[in-house]
Amino acid sequence: MQKKVCAIKSFKVDKLHINVYQNRLDMGQAAGEAVAAKIKQLLTIQEKVSVIFASAFSQEEFLTALSVVPGIDWSKVVAFHMDEYIGLPKNHPQLFGNWLERKIFNRVNPGKIYFINGNANPPETEITRYTNLLKDNPPDITCLGIGENGHIAFNDPEFADFNDSFFIKIVKPDATSRLQQVHDGCFKTFEEVPTRAFTLTIPVLISAKWVYCTVPGPTKKAAVSKTIKGEISTNCPATILRRHENAVLYLDADSAKEIN
Repeated sequence: MQKKVCAIKSFKVDKLHINVYQNRLDMGQAAGEAVAAKIKQLLTIQEKVSVIFASAFSQEEFLTALSVVPGIDWSKVVAFHMDEYIGLPKNHPQLFGNWLERKIFNRVNPGKIYFINGNANPPETEITRYTNLLKDNPPDITCLGIGENGHIAFNDPEFADFNDSFFIKIVKPDATSRLQQVHDGCFKTFEEVPTRAFTLTIPVLISAKWVYCTVPGPTKKAAVSKTIKGEISTNCPATILRRHENAVLYLDADSAKEIN
């Protein structure tokens, strides 16, 4: 059993709880243990737990930690993922669904996994299908990150809408989001990064009763600072987390450098 990690700093901004850890491993372990505890607790009072997962390099430590926590009845977990590229081949390693299979789903075998089909033809048909799945399985927990431009999922500032009427929509990730995929080593060049994607909308992401946001690394320090210190607006979509009743932001020392 891993030694319990402690935050080096904890505080609250508006309704958002913020915990800072010494390094990425401690941050990931703390977030993984917190999500595991919440899944277990919810399964004592309900038949299933619906969880939305983010797929990004920033989530690796968290997902690894979550996958090894004992005592979770994963057969009662319904898993969604929050965004997906449009048009990549089904076996492409950078499809977010495939990434999540490697990093978490194949390790824990959730009872149900609902993947976004990035090859639906026409793409608009996937909006109807996935919307119905989300309506049938309202999210209990959202596990997400924050992009370098402050996005959550692919809700970049240009497309972010705190009152979006859609559950899922098609967007064109902006240059910062696409470049982040290169920074994270997902694609070798900017030109290789797809120009269209599906994303769950902000109202769906924050409709979960519990939100856990994991954001490590020096490239995220400016976005973290805006999230915590900036005006709550779609100029930095992640600022909406400060209005959520049960949201926790997990940082490492690098991503927290500009919040003092």
